Amino acid sequence: METPFMTGVVVAAAAYAGRYGIQAWQAFKARPAGMRKFYEGGFHAIMNKREAARILGVRTTTPTDKIKEAHRRVMIANHPDAGGSNYLASKINEAKDMMLGKSKGSGSAF
Repeated sequence: METPFMTGVVVAAAAYAGRYGIQAWQAFKARPAGMRKFYEGGFHAIMNKREAARILGVRTTTPTDKIKEAHRRVMIANHPDAGGSNYLASKINEAKDMMLGKSKGSGSAF
C-alpha cells in the first residue's frame, strides 16, 4: 500500500519540478536583449577615457568624488587580497588615474 502512494508522490514532485524548470527557461529566454549582452572584447593596449569610464562604471564627465567612490567600490570587489586578480586591480587603478587626469594614457615610459 505504501509503495503505490510513494510512487505517486515522486511522480507528482517530478511533474512540478519539470513544470517549474520549463517556466524558468521560458522566462530566461524572454528577457530583453540588453540584459543578456555584455561588453565584448578585452582591454585596449593604450587605455582611453572611454574605456576607463566603462571599467569604473561611470560616465566620462563624472565629478572627481564620484570617480573615487566608483574606484573604491570596484576595488573592493576585485582586490587581490580578497581573491581578485592583480591584473584587474592594476587596470582599475589605471582607469582611476586616467579619469582623474593623472596619467597621459600614452602607454610609454618616456
